[in-house]
Amino acid sequence: MKRIAVLTSGGDAPGMNACIRAITLTAHRMQMEVIGFRHGYNGLLKREYQPLHPGDVVDIIQRGGTILRSARCPEFVTAESAEKAARNLDNMHIDALLVIGGNGSFKGAEHLANYWNGNIITLPGTIDNDIAGTDGTIGYYTAIDTALEAIDKVRDTADAFERIFLIEVMGRHAGFIGLNSAIGSGAEQMLLPELLEDGEVNLEQIIRHVKVTRKKRGGCSYIIIITEHLYPGGASALADKLTAEMGVDCRPVILGHIQRGGSPVSMDRVLATKLGAYAVEAARDGKHLVMIGEQNGHVVEVPLADTRTMEKPLDPYLVKIQTDFFDLVKNPS
Repeated sequence: MKRIAVLTSGGDAPGMNACIRAITLTAHRMQMEVIGFRHGYNGLLKREYQPLHPGDVVDIIQRGGTILRSARCPEFVTAESAEKAARNLDNMHIDALLVIGGNGSFKGAEHLANYWNGNIITLPGTIDNDIAGTDGTIGYYTAIDTALEAIDKVRDTADAFERIFLIEVMGRHAGFIGLNSAIGSGAEQMLLPELLEDGEVNLEQIIRHVKVTRKKRGGCSYIIIITEHLYPGGASALADKLTAEMGVDCRPVILGHIQRGGSPVSMDRVLATKLGAYAVEAARDGKHLVMIGEQNGHVVEVPLADTRTMEKPLDPYLVKIQTDFFDLVKNPS
C-alpha cells in the first residue's frame, strides 16, 4: 500500500476536516502518499485533486466544513462514469480510496467497486446519524448542540409572548436529531418520521396536546420539534394550519443549514480522529467495502452492504421518557 486517496461527498458535516487530518497523519506515518480529491466524486471524474501532507492539515481539526469541498454527483450512477473514475484511479496509481459521507456516498462507493479493483473503505460523515452499524456519525453531535443553542433562544422569546413555536430540524427521513433536540431542549412535543401513524401528521392529536398542556399550566410557551420533510409544505405550512385550527399564534422556525456548520464539538473531533486513523490501518491490511464505525465505544468494521440492509431504530427508552414527561392527556397530574 503506497498511495491512498480520500474524498468527502454529499452533505458536509462538522468533523470531516478532523477525519481528513487523521487520515493524512496516519498515512504519512506509515510511509503512504495521500491524495485528496476535491468536490466528491466529481473530483474523481475531472481529476481534480491535491496531495495532502502533514503541513496541509495543521489547524483544521477545529474547522467545520471540509477543506476538500463536497458536492453531489448525479452522473456517477452511470457505468460510464464509474469506468472513467476507475481509469483515473489506476492511472494515478491509487491503491485504496477512503470515502467520507452518508448513504448516497456509500452507494457511489459500491457502484465504483464494480469497475475498480482497488480497496474501498467508507467512513460515516453525516449529521443525520441515519447510517446503520455505527452508534454515531461524524457531525451528528455538533448538529444536536447547534440545534439546542438555537432552540434555547427561541424558548426565551416564546416565554416572553407565551407563544407556540414549531421548530424544524434536519434529519431527512430519520428522527435522531429531532429526538435528542426535543429531550435536550425540554420541548413539549416532537414529530418524528419513526413515530407517525400511517406516515401522516395527526393534527387533532397535536391540537389536543397543546390545549391540555395550556389548560394545566396556564399561559405558557410551547415548543414542537419536527423533522424536515414530514409535513407537506414543511414547518411553515403546518404552523399556518395549526394557527387557523386553534386560533392561537404558532410561529415556524426552520433551522436549516446552520446545523451543518460551525466548529465540531469534542465528541465529533474524537470520533472523526478515531475512525480516520483506523480506516488507514484497515486499508493497509487489505480491507475492502467496509464501513469504519463505532459501537459501544469500540471501532468496528461493518460490511458496506449491511449498512443498507440493517435497521437503525431510535433509542426506545429516550422515546419513552420524552413521551412520558409530557403525556398530560393520559397523566393529567
